[in-house]
Amino acid sequence: MMYRQLLTFITCAVLACVCFTADALAAPHQPRISLKKQIETILADPDLARGFWGIEIASATTGKVLYSLNASKLFTPASNTKLFTTAAALALIGPEYKFRTTVETNGSLDKYGRLTGDVILVGRGDPTLSGRELPYTTRTQRGDDPTKVLEQLADELAKKGVKYVDGDLIADDSYFAFERYGDGWSQDDLVWADGAPVSALTINDNVVFVNILPGAHPGDKAFVSILPFADYYTIDNRLMTTPAGGVRRIYINREPGSTELTLWGTIPIDDTGANEGLAIEDPAEFAATVFRHLLEVRGIAVYGKQRTRHTELANLSTFTSTVVASSRGGGDNGLTSPAGPLVLAEYQSAPLSEDIQVINKVSQNLHAEILLRLLGREKGTAGTVQAGLEVLRGFLNNAGISTDEYNFYDGSGLSRQNLATPHAIVQLLQYAAGQPWGSEFRDSLPVAGMDGSLTDRFKDLNPAAHIYGKTGSLGGVKSLAGYAVTPKGEQIVFSVVSNNLSTPAKRVTDVIDSVVEAAVNSVK
Repeated sequence: MMYRQLLTFITCAVLACVCFTADALAAPHQPRISLKKQIETILADPDLARGFWGIEIASATTGKVLYSLNASKLFTPASNTKLFTTAAALALIGPEYKFRTTVETNGSLDKYGRLTGDVILVGRGDPTLSGRELPYTTRTQRGDDPTKVLEQLADELAKKGVKYVDGDLIADDSYFAFERYGDGWSQDDLVWADGAPVSALTINDNVVFVNILPGAHPGDKAFVSILPFADYYTIDNRLMTTPAGGVRRIYINREPGSTELTLWGTIPIDDTGANEGLAIEDPAEFAATVFRHLLEVRGIAVYGKQRTRHTELANLSTFTSTVVASSRGGGDNGLTSPAGPLVLAEYQSAPLSEDIQVINKVSQNLHAEILLRLLGREKGTAGTVQAGLEVLRGFLNNAGISTDEYNFYDGSGLSRQNLATPHAIVQLLQYAAGQPWGSEFRDSLPVAGMDGSLTDRFKDLNPAAHIYGKTGSLGGVKSLAGYAVTPKGEQIVFSVVSNNLSTPAKRVTDVIDSVVEAAVNSVK
């Protein structure tokens, strides 16, 4: 009996061993596919091969390059340019910097409320004179009152007893030179909010919002309204209401230098309506128009003319000496007597770090351009594009980034003349990570699947992983760069840029996301 039991036991053991060996042979261990092979597979499709791709992925802790493709080639970076501008501003101007906007006079106020002189609205670059709510949460939110700050300033004048202004109302944006647009900006961009003109006196992001609703009946003209200050633009409305179920086709035109809007096309009667942000022509003139209206509403009469005060590039030598003589940090602009102006009202912005979140989270072009000029004004020779770029070059040199790796013409990335290598972008990210302001810089970037321009991307990302990335987009250009934390806690920096692709934008975006996800999931 015992012999049979022993024989049975041995037989089962041998069979089990054979079965285990057979299973092992049938399902051998699958080798881990390298990151290089994964990315090559992702980019292998013929529709992607016609464009130009630049990629660099590196360890944030050791600096070791994990993958590289054309990383030393120059690409149009689009809004990845903002990474350079905002990093320089945090490093050189500081996250706690506050802009100052004042209402001043070169005259005096008597006991009867008569102001015997001009009233001057002086801008010093504050980009937040709008209804935008700060601090930024998970999305940009605007209140119902886009001229709230101007109203507060007008209220202060009324409280001080101002009733009559014998002089002119002057809107002064001479803190920066009168350079409204950047080199390489497309003419098509200048009509829309993305290409709004740059000014040291910026109200409501230098845009008006055009609201369009269908009329009461098919055949009626559409209803068009403008906010704020409806009288700024003259409207030629040729938009017609069509029967329900049709297709919305809305076209808007504004010629450069004109304040006339022409709208044409069709909008179905069951349409919920459209809203477009349109750039204004002269920000200082717009500010003067709005401010004069707000004063009049409060019973303050302005007897003089309405005018603007710019610093033209032709007069730059005078402007530069003014900058050197004036106080830093948003001080007096040197336009009044040595005794100084009489400040009637004043507004101070939120800390600069809060606006940098807006710039990077939603890719706000105008605010980035203001930062570039602020760099020139505060740390360079003048409030100009070139002075700002000189300061930026100095900052990047200190960060160890060679001038061969980039060539910038603006601060926002709207210029198609901008160039940067993926390696330079990764170098910047690595440098910023080690700076005292590094965490504020990283936190200003959109978070994958949560906020800003990455709200609807990386939805299937491992919950243990995190991606902080700055997007970029122009016609034929897509980019994404930033930081990532892998499911195992490893930190990487990355830059992915595509140029010269006619492939649909959504397709290119998905490919970029696939490359970044492959890196996140591959790093041990």
